[in-house]
Amino acid sequence: MDLAQSESINTAVDQVLKLTDGHLYALFNNGAYGQPGAVEDLQRHVLNDQFETNVFGTQELTNRIIPIMRQQGYGRIVYNGSVLGIISLPFRGAYNASKYAIEGLADTLRLELYGSGIAVSIIEPGPISSAFRKNAFTKYQENINKDNSFFKSNYEGMETRLTKKGPAVPFTLPPEAVYKKLEHALESTRPRAHYYVTFPTHLFGTLKRILPTTAMDWVLRKVSKEEN
Repeated sequence: MDLAQSESINTAVDQVLKLTDGHLYALFNNGAYGQPGAVEDLQRHVLNDQFETNVFGTQELTNRIIPIMRQQGYGRIVYNGSVLGIISLPFRGAYNASKYAIEGLADTLRLELYGSGIAVSIIEPGPISSAFRKNAFTKYQENINKDNSFFKSNYEGMETRLTKKGPAVPFTLPPEAVYKKLEHALESTRPRAHYYVTFPTHLFGTLKRILPTTAMDWVLRKVSKEEN
């Protein structure tokens, strides 16, 4: 399924519903990518592409499924968010914004679907072992002109992180850590609205609630020091 194309979304949904006789218990929204780059270096079409996949396509897919779940009187919708939908880190602005948008959509949808039998949850991972950095580096090469940027030296640090073999940051967990939260969201009689995954998500979620903005900004600059 290509989340940036409505035709692809509709074809996939029709095929799945044909296989399941028109019933669907759960939807896990896990299709997304990260577009690196300083906000001032992001052209409009680059931001648009990020949102087409991470936000607009994700919600279009979800909206296709909701009537099915309403009709059957039950269902689970789970979004895969990010710690970067809770806090922002530099040179990840497009991805930060897309995940903040998903937070807003998930929280709103949960309120609107109250009493329908459809539960809405959002999983918020931190660093997870996957092809995310590899795919992000590809998008960086496609869309960011390092040599014409004020942040050329910062990008060199970012390139090191994106191309590093193995985990790039401490506390990286395997994909099974996300699956455990997903399993609870799908099978529990009382699924949670939010599921934090990894130590950084718990830490930053807590710090954002208790620290003033200036102190929180200092922390976020420190953890991004290789790119500052």
